[in-house]
Amino acid sequence: MAAPRSFVMLETHQLAEHQPKLGEFGYAGDDHVVPFEVGPLDVRGRTVQLGPMLDAILSRHDYPEPVARLLAEACVLTVLLGTSLKFEGKFILQTRTDGPVDMLVADFSTPQALRAYARFDADRLEALTSAGETSQQTLLGSGVLALTIDQGAHTQRYQGIVQLDGETLEEAARTYFRQSEQIPTDLRLSVAKLLTPGVGGAREQWRAGGILAQFLPQSAERMRVPDLPGGDGDPRDEIHDPPDNSWQELLALLGTIEPTELIDPTIGAERLLYRLFHEHGVRVFGGVPVADECSCSREKIRGILEGFSADEIRDSTEDGGIHVACEFCSKQYDFDPAEFAAAQ
Repeated sequence: MAAPRSFVMLETHQLAEHQPKLGEFGYAGDDHVVPFEVGPLDVRGRTVQLGPMLDAILSRHDYPEPVARLLAEACVLTVLLGTSLKFEGKFILQTRTDGPVDMLVADFSTPQALRAYARFDADRLEALTSAGETSQQTLLGSGVLALTIDQGAHTQRYQGIVQLDGETLEEAARTYFRQSEQIPTDLRLSVAKLLTPGVGGAREQWRAGGILAQFLPQSAERMRVPDLPGGDGDPRDEIHDPPDNSWQELLALLGTIEPTELIDPTIGAERLLYRLFHEHGVRVFGGVPVADECSCSREKIRGILEGFSADEIRDSTEDGGIHVACEFCSKQYDFDPAEFAAAQ
């Protein structure tokens, strides 16, 4: 009997007997988050490859390559975490630092909308690029990474803050889970600019991928890991890396991932998961689509302008009109100042 549409089972014996062609198991493809579960290891997680959607977000602003790479990683991380929300709301990733790339913002609105933006000092960035100093640590500098969950009106936001001081986004994310969550978590992120064939010749296209895995044991025995530092148990910080063979095996398996495997469209999420977990069997659920969608609208901006004073409306007027451009999607909205005269 065929597997339910909600998931496919990629067991060792299945792929040994029959090597499927691409698409035969309902491969999710680009811009779909693929949840998975490895029962014998008590591991659950998500993996994703971002292609056309990410390329559209980055190309829209024509970011310098070092900035684009940073924002691409922020997008992957945001998608991996945002698609775990089980309610209507937003997941927002934001950095504020003293480096030449002083702000990254990526927010995911359920069920599928992603938008992202980077702010940078062009002169400082050019100087560092000329000197060949474009590591993430140099570009970000010191500051904070804030991860926010917003369930909308009449609810309180949850926000976790991690110091950024010589860390990459991937390292900072691990620190966040170690400090703010009591679930052992590990992840891998990868970004590349690839040449892809097309009409009129090959073109450069941004791709990115990532995988996030968490140790979620069902049995009480496997959940008996030491307390967090400062608790009444073992003072060692082992909640992130519990002394369990299954979790240690998971870390070892994730350590074998090559960066190219996370972004190669000929591998895809399902094949990567099989490569990693075929000895145990991995349950791969249906892909969750993500899309390049901005939440800006003429009505929202009008609502903001209606709250301006007469002086603010006058200061916002240029060449006889008010022109507002969305920092995320670059769409421009034009208003006649006279529209707001009655509200003053």
